Amino acid sequence: MKKVYPDATAALAGVLKDGMTIMAGGFGLCGIPDELIDAIQASGVKDLTVISNNAGIDNVGLGKLLQTRQVAKMISSYVGENKEFARQYLGGELAIEFNPQGTLAERIRAGGAGIPAFFTKTGVGTLIAEGKDVRTFDGEDYVMERGLFADLAIVHAWKGDTEGNLVYRRTARNFNPMMATAATMTVAQVEHLVEPGELDPDAIITPGIFVKRIVHVAIREKRIEQRTTRKRGEPANPAAAAGVV
Repeated sequence: MKKVYPDATAALAGVLKDGMTIMAGGFGLCGIPDELIDAIQASGVKDLTVISNNAGIDNVGLGKLLQTRQVAKMISSYVGENKEFARQYLGGELAIEFNPQGTLAERIRAGGAGIPAFFTKTGVGTLIAEGKDVRTFDGEDYVMERGLFADLAIVHAWKGDTEGNLVYRRTARNFNPMMATAATMTVAQVEHLVEPGELDPDAIITPGIFVKRIVHVAIREKRIEQRTTRKRGEPANPAAAAGVV
């Protein structure tokens, strides 16, 4: 089956619909499937539930879908860098299901593994546990969390082959591998597209069986969410370098 599509719009053709649930890989602006997000925005699909660690920054990545009011609900861990995200939530315009970051990652992994629910100590005794099943194991309380599974997962990979095998690069790996396993349809954008056999089998992170469609994207600007710099040669922690702790 041919998996490679000429562009992001073609790769999402026949997949998008109002009210669907979409997982979007990335952490801040690192490893986000930006061209696929642009294609979703251009399609005009609305009332989306989006599962993502956060929504990037204003009008970049998922921030674009917030600007156009295409997202009805976010299942996320963090909203702090996106003013429009916070504004819509505080204004009652956007539903949000907050998760501890590790819990969100495990909910996605569980969904991809066919695990409907699991128990964790994280969140016990807090607002996170309200309305959820809490049980005691070996004298400790645990809260039940449901696995997550989406209609569509959009992911970004550094390199992939035409069979859908994917390799991620450094921190851009983040949520992408687990999301690739946790949806009915997974569409990947890759920076470097190669033929089968050109990837080292030991380097493959997402096997091609999980990926239904692929689009080869141009390498674009690698945006930095918060740029922090110091003078060349200056220690990262001057106090520690001086022996002051």
